[in-house]
Order: sequence, then C-alpha cells, then structure tokens
Amino acid sequence: MNRNLAAYRVMASIVGVLLIVLILVGVPLANFDGSGMWGVFGATPSLVTPGSDVQQVGEAITEYLGVAHGWLYMIFLVSAFLLARKEAWEPSFTIVTLVCGTIPVLSFWAEHRATRRVRLQAAADAHADQPVT
Repeated sequence: MNRNLAAYRVMASIVGVLLIVLILVGVPLANFDGSGMWGVFGATPSLVTPGSDVQQVGEAITEYLGVAHGWLYMIFLVSAFLLARKEAWEPSFTIVTLVCGTIPVLSFWAEHRATRRVRLQAAADAHADQPVT
C-alpha cells in the first residue's frame, strides 16, 4: 500500500473519532447546563447540573481532547497535503479533503473518497504499464 495513503488514512480515522467524541460527548456534557455558551447561545438545554461530576467529565473531555485533536489535526493536514502532492490532486479536491477533517463524520467520507481515488489511479497506472500482446 502507498505509505502516504496509509498515513493519511490513520490520521483521518483518529481525527474523525476524536472530533465525534469531542463534539457529541464532551461539548454537550460540559456546556448543556442551561447557561449561555461561548457568548453565542443565550441558553443551552438543561441536560447536566452545573458543577456536577458529569459536567466535570465533559470539561475534561473538551479540554484534553480538544487540545489533542488540534495537534493531531495538524498532523492530519500534513499527511493529507503530502498525499495530495504525491498523487497530483487538483486544488479543489485537496481543499475539500483538508477541510473535511474539521467537520464531524465528513472526515470518514473524505477518507473513503481519497482512498478510492488513489486506488483507482494505481490500478489505471498498473494497467497502463502492462505490455500489449
């Protein structure tokens, strides 16, 4: 398997899973206590009690996983960019692939899309290299 593709796939999976946990678990547990959130929302749903153990778990997930996701996203960007350069992707395909790491669940779609493209190109290249008999 293409080494750049393998690195990209691993990073896309890690970043995708962390982002889902961060957004769908950490943020609601940390912030859905009925108060405002980030100065954007006047009030959030009252799912957890302020200061409860559940909210503290949400705060820890948001704090630590948020930082980890940020650093790992940078590695994801580098691995995706290296793959894009090696495969000579056009800028629009590259940008969509890079941005999808910031949107929960879309990183999995982008990884599938990129993997399919690389594999199809590799198969086409292998077929073109076959001698004509």
